[in-house]
Amino acid sequence: MLKYFIVFIFCIVNFSVFADSCVNYKTAPKINVLNPMHKTSVVLSDEPMDKYHGNVLATLIEDYDIVVDIFSSDGGYCVVLKSVDALIGYNDFSVKIDGSYIPGSCSYDAILNHEKKHIDAYLSVIKDLKSDIENSVFNSANSVMPIFVQSRTDIDFAIEEINHKMTNHPESILMKQKINAAQEIRNKRVDQNEDNSELKSCF
Repeated sequence: MLKYFIVFIFCIVNFSVFADSCVNYKTAPKINVLNPMHKTSVVLSDEPMDKYHGNVLATLIEDYDIVVDIFSSDGGYCVVLKSVDALIGYNDFSVKIDGSYIPGSCSYDAILNHEKKHIDAYLSVIKDLKSDIENSVFNSANSVMPIFVQSRTDIDFAIEEINHKMTNHPESILMKQKINAAQEIRNKRVDQNEDNSELKSCF
């Protein structure tokens, strides 16, 4: 029993040595952050809604296209993050309007115009936080150390681990919190500044 225990510890130590050898390959990854193309769909609600407002459901995406370098190392391979193409922003807006409004009517268009202001608010957040988002992606990516794998078949698992580390890095989480906080503030501001004059003129 003691013999097996000693052998097991020896294997762990050797694996750690192999992993440490990968540190020499660490470089600052190149970062490219893009905003997704967005689309807007409009539907009429089957349920009664606020007659003065519709609502907007916005989908925020965070997608990383990762490129790695593979270096042969004693006992396996070093998987090193080389570059990241990040796609961050809103790609889908779903607008819902009370079903009593007829598409193309004055009241329908007034509600739709109001909801477009909310969409502009969402998009302005991504635009204004561009620098913060880029810094967050770089810091998250740059924190990922090379990963040692013993077999080429494990390289895909290493890439998944890199993506997991980036997505769950504290800076990445903080970035999403900033985006959510900013869009909430700006959407409230849209409603506070709305006097519904356009809609009222339709009646």
